Amino acid sequence: MVSEISAAPTSQTHTKKIILQADEDDSRPVYLSGNFNNWATQDARFKMEKIEEGVYEYEFPAESEFDAELIYKFTKGDWSEVEIDQYGNRTPNRHWKDNQPVKVEKVAKWRKNWLPYRPSQLPQIHLISEEFEIPQLNKTRKIWALLPHDYETSSEHYPVLYLQDAQNLFNENAEFGNWQIDKKLAVMSDYGIGKIIVIAVEHGESERVQEYNVGKTLLGKGQGKQYIRFITDTLKPFVDRTYRTKPERDHTGIGGSSMGGLVSIFSGLMYPEVFGKLMIFSPSLWVIPKIKLGFLDFFEPMDTRIYLYAGGDESETMVDHVTKFRKRLIKRESLQGKMKVRLSINEHGKHNESYWSDEFPKAIEWLFFSDKPE
Repeated sequence: MVSEISAAPTSQTHTKKIILQADEDDSRPVYLSGNFNNWATQDARFKMEKIEEGVYEYEFPAESEFDAELIYKFTKGDWSEVEIDQYGNRTPNRHWKDNQPVKVEKVAKWRKNWLPYRPSQLPQIHLISEEFEIPQLNKTRKIWALLPHDYETSSEHYPVLYLQDAQNLFNENAEFGNWQIDKKLAVMSDYGIGKIIVIAVEHGESERVQEYNVGKTLLGKGQGKQYIRFITDTLKPFVDRTYRTKPERDHTGIGGSSMGGLVSIFSGLMYPEVFGKLMIFSPSLWVIPKIKLGFLDFFEPMDTRIYLYAGGDESETMVDHVTKFRKRLIKRESLQGKMKVRLSINEHGKHNESYWSDEFPKAIEWLFFSDKPE
């Protein structure tokens, strides 16, 4: 079928057509991403037309900018959905240098939500302690470290991300599923955006809500301030002494989801000298709907990146709360120009680990490996 498709060249237009044959196919559309559109992954102008199952084509406009060498890749709309080879490995960029009117390309497989992964790239998971002391709360807690896969053979120093709710981050037996951060980091390392250290702090089970609740809210008076002091004054110094970290605030992040997202917001806003990056997924802003930001005026504002995510199918108020929170942050006079906030909303997103897993690689890339403002 493909061999019958042809495009006759004309000396006036220099028309170029790409025909793609995909060994594996699904309902996701295919896009071209390359040096002609700043490598945008979901550019409607470069969406390929589906001719039949597993066959796509795209004809470049007859403009001089497409006469030069074309460098490109095929994606299903995102780098997490990019083409891979038959063994699941990343593929090199494709090049089109000649003046032929038609180029036939082939794709063996596609990633889906960054998977599959190579086991050799999985991070090293170390149990820091079964009972790490939390002197601020007179308790102990299980804490994990996820180190880059080649940590032992490298001399590099790495950024660090502190995450709440460790039970749901990489545990295959988690009751509600998990974020699969170990698998996501394995794939991301192939693309140069997975070399970070993740410190995963388990929650306090029945005491979780109280520990993540900062100040006095609709849930009552919480112990969040003491918990944050534990992260900043006890845990971070230990991590920086024990592992090859980049301890500066520009390389240090904190994050979580739901109540874990809420305590992470306050961690970053109350200790901007410690955390320069916040990963906030579906924060429980409903417990403090009129969150007061006046206390920020007493701190020296510092450049901070915040990745803020919400799902449209979580609750009636989730997207509204998150959108208003972002607006208040970037409009606050004392923070002008200091807060870089990327808001990501999935209209179909639900309040669960599966959707937070989808968002994790995008947040890591923007927070730690990108200079894009928003």
